[in-house]
Amino acid sequence: MITSAGPEEGKSTTAANLAVVFAQQEKRVLLVDADLRKPTVHYTFNLANNLGLTTVLTKQRTLKESLRHTGIEDLSVLTSGPIPPNPAELIGSKAMKQFLQEAKEQFDIVIFDTPPTLAVTDAQILANLCEGILLVMYSAKSGIDEVNKAKELLLKANGKLLGAVLNHKKAQKEDYYYYGG
Repeated sequence: MITSAGPEEGKSTTAANLAVVFAQQEKRVLLVDADLRKPTVHYTFNLANNLGLTTVLTKQRTLKESLRHTGIEDLSVLTSGPIPPNPAELIGSKAMKQFLQEAKEQFDIVIFDTPPTLAVTDAQILANLCEGILLVMYSAKSGIDEVNKAKELLLKANGKLLGAVLNHKKAQKEDYYYYGG
């Protein structure tokens, strides 16, 4: 899963780019918009959001019926679907575990784009269901205290932190040093 400490740190862009890269490596990839409060994946891929994760978890539609194709070979998207009144409850439901099992059977890689860790509990709930977590940070915006708190919460939820991604780092001329050039 891909998350961040706070909003607008680049987690959705990172999730989408990672999904595309894996699909280009001929992996069957499912990108899931698990931000059931402020979803954005449907905008990234210019898709409708009338069906998605919420319609699968509430058993209104099957996974197969709710999948969206992106035009990128091997990359499918499950948008968030309609915003529910109970996002955290849906994320922590038995239906989510069933969905995850079904998705793992059909895809090589399942990537979850989640809400910010400090904003709501959804990412913490999902953390222990996923095989790994990438924590996205925005250079000069993400505070060290907030990032450490997010890391703490994810680890406390039995999440496996794989690493971090630093976005928007301004490159300086000396950063382009290459073999004595």
